Amino acid sequence: MATKLDKLNLLTIYFDSVVLNPLAIFILKLKTMNTIIEKLKIVLTFVTFVTFFVSCGFSQTTKNKDNMKYNELTPEEEAVIVRKGTEYPYTGELLNNKRSGTYVCKRCDAPLYRSDDKFDSQCGWPSFDDEIEGAVKRIPDADGQRTEIVCANCGGHLGHVFLGEGFTEKNTRHCVNSISMKFVPEINANIKKAYFASGCFWGTEFYFMKANGVKHTVVGFMGGHVENPTYQQVCGKDTGHLETTEVEYDTTKTTYEDMVKLFFETHDFTQTDGQGPDIGPQYLSCLFYSDDTEKAIAEKYIAILESKGYKVATMLKPASEFWKAEDYHQQYYDKKAGRPYCHHYTKIF
Repeated sequence: MATKLDKLNLLTIYFDSVVLNPLAIFILKLKTMNTIIEKLKIVLTFVTFVTFFVSCGFSQTTKNKDNMKYNELTPEEEAVIVRKGTEYPYTGELLNNKRSGTYVCKRCDAPLYRSDDKFDSQCGWPSFDDEIEGAVKRIPDADGQRTEIVCANCGGHLGHVFLGEGFTEKNTRHCVNSISMKFVPEINANIKKAYFASGCFWGTEFYFMKANGVKHTVVGFMGGHVENPTYQQVCGKDTGHLETTEVEYDTTKTTYEDMVKLFFETHDFTQTDGQGPDIGPQYLSCLFYSDDTEKAIAEKYIAILESKGYKVATMLKPASEFWKAEDYHQQYYDKKAGRPYCHHYTKIF
């Protein structure tokens, strides 16, 4: 007969086994089995338990891993990429992008299209006549007529593909939502950036984005003392920023001198209190130079203008941190199909 001490020890072992170690339960039960059949049953039960536990844990890990590789989306991005919506035409940030590089999926970063395959179809959305091999999947659209295109890696909605329209030799148009993609620029020593302030940045950008050799434009703010200012803050006239356009251009197709000449020929550089009807320090004329070469070129053309009798009010300042403005300001007139109210082209040089 077992003593009280033996019972206490057995109870302690059992408690520790249940709470701390399922393996100990298996060993304890195995020792108490009298026949081989009983022992085999408990072994099979334990193996089944371990297999189930490990498989559940592995499945959960895989699921978490899959979730982790997808980028977090904004409600607007999710409405298009997940729920298969469509952004408004002529509103996408990548519509007029002319830079060299790769377009990748906004949701999973998988490469989708190359810039060499992008063309202007005048449809209001980025258009490509080819995709990176295996990157895009075509499926019948829910409307029963069109062909939907999705990211082959994550299934995110991209847009639709159309054939037989004759835009390019490939006779194919991938009509893609800008919001479904991100752009990864190609590193190119021939691509440079320049910064110009000539009043309302809508008008400044309007002329630069159409200039030969210009690959990309962004409007924002430069020259102030507040980090990442909003448009409303700059309009408050106490941040020190000027409305500025960042111009990315290809030096094999144009020059900084050409950019400077266009700058002077598209605004009133003699006005001292703003530009046209836009009055305020944020609308002043300024050339932000990135090095001594750019400064010398700017000074050269100011001197030429003064020799022609102009009283040049344009300031020269070293380039500083450029803060991108809100998305609704980007390519404003192109989206609105309008023209600037305070910028006009006048041939001078």
